[in-house]
Amino acid sequence: MTAAAADPMQSFIRSRWGWRDWLLTTDHKRIALLYLLSITGFFFIGGAAASLVRLELLTPKADLLGEEIYNRSFTLHGIIMVWFFLIPSIPAVFGNFLVPLMIGARDLAFPRLNLASWYIFIAGGLIVLSAIIWGGVDTGWTFYTPYSTTYANSAVVLVIAGIVVAGFSSILTGLNFIVTIHTMRAPGMGWMRLPLFVWSTYATSIILVLATPVLAIVTILVAIERIWTVGIFNPDLGGDPLLFQHLFWFYSHPAVYIMVLPSMGVVSEIIPCFARKPIFGYHFIAFSSIAIAVLGFLVWGHHMFVSGQSIYASLIFSILSFLVAIPSAIKVFNWTATLHKGTIHFRTPMLYALGFVGLFVLGGLTGLLLAATAVDIHVHDTYFIVAHFHYIMVGGAVMGYLAAVHFWWPKLSGRRYHEGLGIFSAILLFVGFNLTFFPQFILGYEGMPRRTASYAEEFQLLNVLSTAGASILGVGYVLPLIYLLWTLRKAPDAGPNPWGATGLEWSVSSPPPQENFAETPVITGPPYAYDTMSDPMNQEYVHG
Repeated sequence: MTAAAADPMQSFIRSRWGWRDWLLTTDHKRIALLYLLSITGFFFIGGAAASLVRLELLTPKADLLGEEIYNRSFTLHGIIMVWFFLIPSIPAVFGNFLVPLMIGARDLAFPRLNLASWYIFIAGGLIVLSAIIWGGVDTGWTFYTPYSTTYANSAVVLVIAGIVVAGFSSILTGLNFIVTIHTMRAPGMGWMRLPLFVWSTYATSIILVLATPVLAIVTILVAIERIWTVGIFNPDLGGDPLLFQHLFWFYSHPAVYIMVLPSMGVVSEIIPCFARKPIFGYHFIAFSSIAIAVLGFLVWGHHMFVSGQSIYASLIFSILSFLVAIPSAIKVFNWTATLHKGTIHFRTPMLYALGFVGLFVLGGLTGLLLAATAVDIHVHDTYFIVAHFHYIMVGGAVMGYLAAVHFWWPKLSGRRYHEGLGIFSAILLFVGFNLTFFPQFILGYEGMPRRTASYAEEFQLLNVLSTAGASILGVGYVLPLIYLLWTLRKAPDAGPNPWGATGLEWSVSSPPPQENFAETPVITGPPYAYDTMSDPMNQEYVHG
């Protein structure tokens, strides 16, 4: 009889089930589950808005939603997905759940602040959703001025208020992670023994703390100009619209790395586990996370090549944008080298991780094209940008998130899921994603503008393919929700370490006990010592 079976009430899930025990909990693992439920709800709201957009684009004419509702649909999709799913997804869910477990701590440094961060996040989300009652917002998620400050007749200020409130949640969460990683590591866990997921969470937290206040400032300035007609960004009032773009993209380009760096950390955990080899180039992967975080603050001007900024500024931003590809390439090289001569198991988390690598590489390579001013000017504001953005954000960040869900679900829930359904879902999602977004590269290169409900008839075939792909993608997202929820009702116990993975989180029962560790662990060796471990995945599959 296992320890978890002998005393299941000690697990963090099964110990107490009153509403106070969940809504007033300071346990980092329960707060992670609160985030998981919240962002899943936001994901499907944002997904519903995207479905409306794709249905409208089935035909060249704006005959389903019309221009106005179309504008509000893609704006809602962008705002919900960026600020209420992608940014909090891995940091808030898996960062909360895993960082204390991975470094041998009992909780985060500020447990009450952690709970407050979740409430602030929910408050921000509800404010944004309440804007739907007031007609929504039609500015796009970028809130470009002077349209957002002067001409838009939608609930701009209400949505901005929600985003600013949610931003405080991001800052507090990032601050909590930084202090925890600095001060609460187990004895023997030096910086060069940290799991790479912790390194990526640390780098992400730095960006959250430093960049998010800039977003708050620029959006509050938009609200001030809109409410009191103060000339800040509107040239008719003496303002400068380029100032808005500089401030907005100073936050929003690093925000790309807030969304994708955590996925890189997830992939760095999964690939050595399912290749049964120590990670290749640990130090390079760790420091490339910090390099991405630093360089990410220096490239915002490549979003403004057609804005009228100085050609010399564009040249410098172009060079810096090429430079940021180097640490990303280092990670891809080291993941590939880890696979070389490995004993590879194509389990569900591994398929998602490999899917991340392939899609991220394609998204990254098209990003290099956009760093070149000539190409960027040709495809600016076309569907090429939409495709590139989604290859990074969905192909990268969402694939990484689903890889994390499938890798740590047995640890989080204590149950195994059906491996066959997991593999089928991963393949379905990969196919659906590429069918949805690859045609958009062609559409953009041929000149179809983004953010328009109607288009020339010669673009219809590729748009139909894209919408068909979105349908497959939708099934690929719903299927894991069904079979993962089913495991909570009826599935075999996972045991403490079903993958034979290294890391402190796998040394405790599944689900972990409330206090994480009976005694503070002492670290005596490097991470990822797979060459010294047996391989439980050579055994027969156990299906849920």
